[in-house]
Amino acid sequence: MRHTLPLAPQFYVTAPQPCPYLDGRVERKLFTALQGDHATVLNDALSKQGFRRSQNVLYRPSCADCNACLSARIRVADFKPRRSHRRILSKNKDLSRQATSPWATEEQFDLFRTYLNARHADGGMADMDVFEFASMIEETPVRSRVVEYHSPATGKQKRDALTAVCLTDVLEDGLSLVYSFFNPDLHSRSLGTYMILDHIEIAREAGLPYVYLGYWVPGSPKMQYKASFGALEIFIGGSWQAMDNPESFKLDTHPLAQDPIPEQVAGISLPDALTKS
Repeated sequence: MRHTLPLAPQFYVTAPQPCPYLDGRVERKLFTALQGDHATVLNDALSKQGFRRSQNVLYRPSCADCNACLSARIRVADFKPRRSHRRILSKNKDLSRQATSPWATEEQFDLFRTYLNARHADGGMADMDVFEFASMIEETPVRSRVVEYHSPATGKQKRDALTAVCLTDVLEDGLSLVYSFFNPDLHSRSLGTYMILDHIEIAREAGLPYVYLGYWVPGSPKMQYKASFGALEIFIGGSWQAMDNPESFKLDTHPLAQDPIPEQVAGISLPDALTKS
């Protein structure tokens, strides 16, 4: 007898664990598997509803007593770089960009380990080995690209050096920055911000309306850089809303701010391909 996966996705909730962004808080995620023939349409549909991809899983924060993690995206057509953005673009104009299939390399892993040791030595990825890194890059059931940035060769450096990397999903309405890392010694280049600026340009050239940034967490220094981008939208209350003044945004951490899990799942809109019998 042939066994097939259920067409409609099943949703689950992770066990509570310490929040990596806000001290003293606990995080919990609502998630579903991303697999089968309809993985692409599911990824497109749930990305529009605040979900993020990690390998073959889609997840969204669902903390019991906090609603601080907000999915963020940039409206490409309305984005205008600030003076600080133009300076960053100028500093990195010598970098070359190369987009490849999602295939992990030793050079990428070496840069990844250097980045983690300098920026996130106590984070959840701190113990990731080369095989787990390869899984993060390569286990994707959707259209993904690895975007590499190289600095030019110098006298001592005989060939172009890998300087920054971004794992990027190509959605029907935009680019989603799944994970990025870079040379932590090059502080003055602001490489994290530069990669976002470059992805805005890639999306513009491709005619895609949005660049999805992942989660913005007001009050978290790690996420503050995302608030520097204009034309920002956040997914809140079941819809995307313009975030014109991030500095004045107030966190909603009331215990009743988050809907119960059954109501959250009931409110998720699935593509027709996954609801028709």
